[in-house]
Amino acid sequence: MSAIAVSGRRRSRLGWNLLGLLVFVTAGFPVYWMLNTAFKPAKDAIDPDPSLLPTSPTLDNFHQALNIADFWGPVGRSLIVSLSVVGIGVVVGMLAALAISRFAFRGRKVVIVGILAVQMVPLVAMIIPVFLLLNDLGQYDRLSGLILTYLTFILPFTVWTLRGFIVNIPKELEEAAMVDGCSRTGAFIRVVFPLLAPGMVATSVYGFIQSWNEYLYALMLMSQENQTATVWLGNFTTKHGTEYAPMMAGSTLMAVPIVVLFLLVQRKMAAGLTAGAVKG
Repeated sequence: MSAIAVSGRRRSRLGWNLLGLLVFVTAGFPVYWMLNTAFKPAKDAIDPDPSLLPTSPTLDNFHQALNIADFWGPVGRSLIVSLSVVGIGVVVGMLAALAISRFAFRGRKVVIVGILAVQMVPLVAMIIPVFLLLNDLGQYDRLSGLILTYLTFILPFTVWTLRGFIVNIPKELEEAAMVDGCSRTGAFIRVVFPLLAPGMVATSVYGFIQSWNEYLYALMLMSQENQTATVWLGNFTTKHGTEYAPMMAGSTLMAVPIVVLFLLVQRKMAAGLTAGAVKG
């Protein structure tokens, strides 16, 4: 290999590394600034000439965030909603994806196109119909109504992602298990289900993040007594202005469950996102 080719590859690798570093800094700076502001004194958070590092780190903002309003109530409600959406969404999505991938039925292509079309509808465009529907069903200002609403957003992605996984699993594996004496259900549980683990982890993390971070529907469909964690952050905006330092401290506390969850499943999530996109 010539020296020119080696030099060209090194420059190309260096260019890609610099691009990756630029993307990392661009995506990570808002998170860093949130942490930076959370540990600053309140007066430094509104300084017109801010510093990149907190000169006098303090935990007062976290104490104020926990005391300004009920913190554990909204967090508990957000956990209930997010975990319920993940549990129901993965089970229903897996069964729907299995039906679409393994069985030929009339209207199958229409269902697949419908799943894609639903994901293209802006969420803000459906807020009035959703409000009217939940009000008629008696689910307004209830966690069960919010869970049903979030499921309509999460299920299309879950079905489509898990479908990609199931399509990549050869049917011959199930047929071999059935020849050995397994029923169709037994073949699915013993053969297909273990291979779906990365995809289920990836879709579960996506559903949890979307449900945990959703703001608009939680604001419009829930009263102040039943508000979730994202709406709870609005308590830092009053008629006297916005308390940015405690708000950033509250945002940091809210980000902890997401960070912990991602650290626990990052390997399976990465494998799931890549394996499920190979074929479909």
